Amino acid sequence: MILTNIPFPEFIKDFEETLDHLFHEKEDINQLSLERGLPPEIINGIMSKRPLSVAIPEQYGGRGSKVKECLGLLAAASYESLPLSLTFGINIALFLEPISKYANEEVKQGIFNRFLENQNMGGLMITEPGYGSDALNMKTSYVPTENGYKIKGTKHWQGLTGLADYWLIASRKETNGELGRDIDFFICEGEKIIVEEIFDNAGLYMIPYGLNKLDLEVPSNYKLQPESTGIKMMLDILHRSRMQFPGMGMGFIKRMLDEAIGHCKNRMVGAGNLLSIDQVQFQLARIQSAFTICSGMCSRSTDISSIDHNLASEGLEANSMKAVVTDLMQESAQLLVQVSGANGYRISHIGGRGIMDSRPFQIFEGSNEMLYTQIAEMMTRAMKKGKQSNVFEYLKALKLTSQACEYFKKDLNFELSTTLTQRKMVDLGKIFARVICTEYVLQLQQKGFRKDLVDNSIRMIQQEVGGLICAYHFDNTVGVVDDYSENSSWLNL
Repeated sequence: MILTNIPFPEFIKDFEETLDHLFHEKEDINQLSLERGLPPEIINGIMSKRPLSVAIPEQYGGRGSKVKECLGLLAAASYESLPLSLTFGINIALFLEPISKYANEEVKQGIFNRFLENQNMGGLMITEPGYGSDALNMKTSYVPTENGYKIKGTKHWQGLTGLADYWLIASRKETNGELGRDIDFFICEGEKIIVEEIFDNAGLYMIPYGLNKLDLEVPSNYKLQPESTGIKMMLDILHRSRMQFPGMGMGFIKRMLDEAIGHCKNRMVGAGNLLSIDQVQFQLARIQSAFTICSGMCSRSTDISSIDHNLASEGLEANSMKAVVTDLMQESAQLLVQVSGANGYRISHIGGRGIMDSRPFQIFEGSNEMLYTQIAEMMTRAMKKGKQSNVFEYLKALKLTSQACEYFKKDLNFELSTTLTQRKMVDLGKIFARVICTEYVLQLQQKGFRKDLVDNSIRMIQQEVGGLICAYHFDNTVGVVDDYSENSSWLNL
């Protein structure tokens, strides 16, 4: 079968019909989601459609690594199952795309063949027990050997632990007992990894996470080749991955919206249905705004995040997409559960399950608080460099926010303080990120997206930014009282 001969609309429709059959006719996804993993026949049925071909270049038998197709596949999967979409996201952004861009030519064909013909999977190992987001201080090390490289270390919280057939392993070169500052990546076959523990993750039941021990050797041609430094290669990989989060968010948010609208239309309260209640209208409009914002992100990501582009310096947009869309995913699930009442508070309900499944998205690949802080640091640093202190004037001159900032002129027309606490930087990062996402929505409208959804979304973002501006200006330096237990028991009063 020549995959490139199948038009993408036909390819994705067939995939969606396969998921619908497997999850709603052959099995019940709500019941499957109560157990860890998926039955082999379900996994085989899904992988028989060669979904990961979207991330494999044409010259190696794939569909061409088109961002639009990758995001479309992630959205189709997340409409039915967020863990399934994340499984594909891990394979696409954290393994197949880095292999396409940075691996030696002599190893690519063999790896891609195994993905296309043998339904193989791959993942990425960066995080260590003592070093989460502080990846630059990881302790996993490697030394050159006669035949390749010897790697030793410990990694944890890798999605697909014990399941992936291949891994990309991040490590630092050891020389005379000292670890180098740069980071290198190596391809490793899964059977060489020692799984010491499988974690009891609270959500994403379909995906195994765990603790992995590394003491192995890989061939010399299994080392990725960076364009410049290994750190920049890692940033390129991570930023591209963050720009694919909207694909996973797209189907998930649409499912939350469809479920919420369907439930509220059919649920009668007194003389009318839930949809006739003003507060419910507001809650559903929040989810619909998230749908529009995420659509804008997908469109923007399609334009800029191809493997042909180096994204190492694109942290501003990558962080904005990842942080905002994951906040929207969590809020959408919470809102669906709220309007669903008690029935929503079940793992077998898409909303209740969605709360737990979407929550870690705000944490992994950089916690959102950290990403918002980085957004604020990047923009305030640029303001200082340009000797600009007025927030609105700066955003007006910035191409990324030039249109969007007009909708927030009243709120953003203030002088930036020269000294900001970290909590203020988080507030500021949230504001900047939402203005950037408004620009995505406006660009989407220019491409033909319906205006009423855009207008509603911008109105919702204006309200949210207004609240964030109030939080930013509010003087709050309260810290925790760590010895609070003394003289604080109401029973003694």
